[in-house]
Amino acid sequence: MTAARPVRLLVAGVGNIFLADDAFGPEVMRALRDRPLPTAVRARDFGIRGLDLAYELLDGYDVAVLVDTAARGHRPGTLTLVEPEPPDGTASGAPPEAHGMDPAKVLALAAHLGDGPLPRVLVLACEPQVLPRHDEDIVPGISAPVREAVGRAVTALHTLVPLLLADPAATPALGRPEESDRPHTAALPHLAAEGAEDR
Repeated sequence: MTAARPVRLLVAGVGNIFLADDAFGPEVMRALRDRPLPTAVRARDFGIRGLDLAYELLDGYDVAVLVDTAARGHRPGTLTLVEPEPPDGTASGAPPEAHGMDPAKVLALAAHLGDGPLPRVLVLACEPQVLPRHDEDIVPGISAPVREAVGRAVTALHTLVPLLLADPAATPALGRPEESDRPHTAALPHLAAEGAEDR
């Protein structure tokens, strides 16, 4: 009897370091240098290189955890774990956009480029406080709630990664009432910003 193949897991920081709270993903990857994940995990900052991430997703991973900001209506600094719907592969016409770092577009691009299944994708998302307007090219600095969430995100990854290495289909239980009726969504309530309210 042959031993089972080890689980391959990618943790990818995404976001633009020059656009305020969009720098959350890269900041988490930087913080992981001081608290590294197990050596079996590939942790990499992809910044805004969507094409690079799309190709990386085709490299035989079982699970990928993207670390990003996402405006979901929570208190700034709240962390949630989201499982987006996988691309259905039925789109026709022009290929998906190869530039930028919208996770949904990156997944669509990876599905377009590859001929096999994509890994399971989870997004560890932080609610932003400051995001640039469309006419702003540079917004330096990261807001205090999102800066404070960086350490909690590292702790969340150290909790989540061992679960996924043991079982790639594992997902923490839903914890926030406003999340519980949405499919493919899980929350990390103990990591939410202090004082965050359930609605």
